[in-house]
Amino acid sequence: MTPPRDLADTTGHERTELIPPGHRVGDWVVTELIGAGGWSTVYAARPAQEGRRDRAGGTPGPGEVALKIMPTAGLAPRQARRIVESARREVELGRRAGHPRLIGLRESFVLAAPDLPAVDGAIVLVMERAAGSLRELLDAGVSGADRGRLIAGICEGLAHLHRSGWVHADLKPENVLLGADGSVKLSDFGLATELTGTHGYVPPLGTLDYLPPERWRAPLGELGVQVRPSADIWALGVVIHEVFASGASPFPGATPVARGAAVQQYGEGRAPLRMDLAVPPFWRALAADCLAPTHAERAPHTAESLLARIAAGEGPYGGGTGTRRPRGRARAAVLAAVLCGTAGAALGSDAVLEGAAAPAGHAAVTVFNAERGCQDRADRDRQCSLGLAIDPLRPYAAGNVVPTRVWHGDLLTADCRLPDGQPVIDEEDLTSTLWFRVRLPRGSAYPAAWLPAVRTKDRPSLPGCPRPPAPR
Repeated sequence: MTPPRDLADTTGHERTELIPPGHRVGDWVVTELIGAGGWSTVYAARPAQEGRRDRAGGTPGPGEVALKIMPTAGLAPRQARRIVESARREVELGRRAGHPRLIGLRESFVLAAPDLPAVDGAIVLVMERAAGSLRELLDAGVSGADRGRLIAGICEGLAHLHRSGWVHADLKPENVLLGADGSVKLSDFGLATELTGTHGYVPPLGTLDYLPPERWRAPLGELGVQVRPSADIWALGVVIHEVFASGASPFPGATPVARGAAVQQYGEGRAPLRMDLAVPPFWRALAADCLAPTHAERAPHTAESLLARIAAGEGPYGGGTGTRRPRGRARAAVLAAVLCGTAGAALGSDAVLEGAAAPAGHAAVTVFNAERGCQDRADRDRQCSLGLAIDPLRPYAAGNVVPTRVWHGDLLTADCRLPDGQPVIDEEDLTSTLWFRVRLPRGSAYPAAWLPAVRTKDRPSLPGCPRPPAPR
């Protein structure tokens, strides 16, 4: 999967060019606009002493940074103070709580730009440049193999923040950035606050979809609104749900305000928590603990304890990665087993029939991939490969797939069929429990594997398979 473009601080606002490409900002030269938020605009930049470098696909080049420009020109004194305080928090946290799971802050300065009055006097934060955001990845579709790792990375960042005495206070997919190597880095600490005892204080701001029930009715004091680490845990629960439910919130409503009303009803005990069935049991339980309705119920579930639970799941960060249902016609829960980019051996001639008839008592089944971009048989892109299950009675997920891969149009040798295996949803949202047992090449780690019926259009007449022992 091609990494999405960089997004260091995007909130969906219309992008506005305040600084043209090629303009020098301190020791940096702006190369392109990355994103615009309510109080800041972010640009990609290269060191001024380096020559121009051509880049492909938006991938950050060596030495490139993200410049977060926070203008103060034309603002009312109170607004300007808010900008200065937000920048101060980011700088303070960057100096005192650096960590591989937090976006790095390199320097800060006040911009002198009399030729650009809109940004003259703006505060500039020079930050590590990422390759994309979790929001962009959610929009593109997260592979099943990546979900647990992404959530674990967020937990690592939160655990470090909380140990250091800070609350992020604005955790959301837009503020989870991804390195070119897929590493997770929390960003945008404009609302982050240092704890004084058990509480910190933040302005009455935040992203509505990620505010816990208590924030909706919290009184505004002289120092702001009280916030505790459990607010980050709530936001983490929403993010977990989004990662496994194709970006959907666990709370109903067509707008953030409507979803906020649903959060308040839940917090008051007037509505149950209803999560998408696409969220697997392990992650459902984890998200439910994060989304406990009160601080007292949420407090025992620290970022460290959640990370330990993830690591103790089904292998490193595997913890029941389960299936997903992407948007549109690709809403098959089986697509988690596509595992875009996962390494694996191609099937050998023992399993793929190259125009030959299947042995007696067996039948040929043709692999079907619903993704149209993956239906060119000449292009055996690893990202278009499909997984074969080890056990048809377990969820069709990352931990239940053999190393051998198949592609659209491959002919497999099937020797029997299991009518009542794990339910899998097809592209028309119809559920099928039918599986075919297929042969694997000699020397494979498994003598056979299982293909769900939704991965083929064939329905050969085959004997029934002996039912495998129920998984423990």
